[in-house]
Amino acid sequence: MARRVAMVNNKGGVGKTTSTVRVAEGLAKAGKRVLVVDMDPQGNASQMLGWDYDPEEKQPTISQAIKADHEGAARDVIQPIGWECDYADRITLAPARLTLENRMSEAGIAGAWRRLEKALEGVDDTVDYTLIDCPPSLFHLTQLGLAAAHDAVIVTEADIYAIDAAKRVRDFIRAKGPKDLANPTLSLRGVIINAFNEQTVRQSEQRDSVRRIFGDLVWDPIVKFREALATGNNNAIPLTESRFSESRATYELLTQTFLKEIPLP
Repeated sequence: MARRVAMVNNKGGVGKTTSTVRVAEGLAKAGKRVLVVDMDPQGNASQMLGWDYDPEEKQPTISQAIKADHEGAARDVIQPIGWECDYADRITLAPARLTLENRMSEAGIAGAWRRLEKALEGVDDTVDYTLIDCPPSLFHLTQLGLAAAHDAVIVTEADIYAIDAAKRVRDFIRAKGPKDLANPTLSLRGVIINAFNEQTVRQSEQRDSVRRIFGDLVWDPIVKFREALATGNNNAIPLTESRFSESRATYELLTQTFLKEIPLP
């Protein structure tokens, strides 16, 4: 089984999907095999990895695997990504579309929170890491991700509302993971500060607040906001061009922190 890591925050727009995709890229460049499971109905991770839904092909998505409710169901939805680079074949994708929202109606069904774990059973044995990009909530879809994960990483901005949301995630994992999600080994492994603007006093103060609140859980380096990175995300391309050199170096260092804090058995 792969080491499964849920990427989470209770607030949208903090760069959680960017962190998921770019850490996956860093892991692949480091020779690791990675499965990205897109658990956000917006499907941004899928799009960022160059995946497009074809109405003619009607590719299956993670929604169908969860609905199937049987072991190994995700095997039928895993697909290659759309990037063209020499490490792209080390990243695979369980994509998402808006239809994933339909799984929310199953929240009241007994044992429904285990359906992602069940779908991945035996499926990610051939990869090193499974990164689960959770939606910006603590409701059913995120609970599916946390119930299936071994570890969680919070992604936040140096912003008071994002920090409050990160604290809610921390407290939720501590209070709900062992009992309500029947996942006693679920562990918060790190906090990534994303889109940091070093030129503002406010963000510097909030960065210090993150370090004060989360202590040694805060990973280095901090990811600085760079327009080139946003452009790369929007264009659904890897960070191979020279214009991405600063962001590429940051994520390569962040990947080393990831490997140190979440090592393979």
